[in-house]
Amino acid sequence: MVDKVIVAVYKSRRKDETYLYVKKQDGLTKIPESLLTIFGDPEPVMTLLLHSGKKLARVSVGQVLEALTEQGFYLQMPPPKDEYLVTLPDEFLCFNDPE
Repeated sequence: MVDKVIVAVYKSRRKDETYLYVKKQDGLTKIPESLLTIFGDPEPVMTLLLHSGKKLARVSVGQVLEALTEQGFYLQMPPPKDEYLVTLPDEFLCFNDPE
């Protein structure tokens, strides 16, 4: 596994909070067409230098670097929804409606 790499980060226009990390030098060339179909047209967000001392908000740098080495990209999915929001009955959800 490499210990330092410049990555380009793209966000999905179709899936909220979904990001692709790729080696900047490779661009989107290693992304499977089926993933791009679901992901949509990637929108560039930022370029980062990733190394073992760098911190990311939702994932470890080690996981990203490993995925970049093994498959050529890292797909960051949205965080799971809180369980209580998924199971909250509809009658409680309507209390916030302005009607």
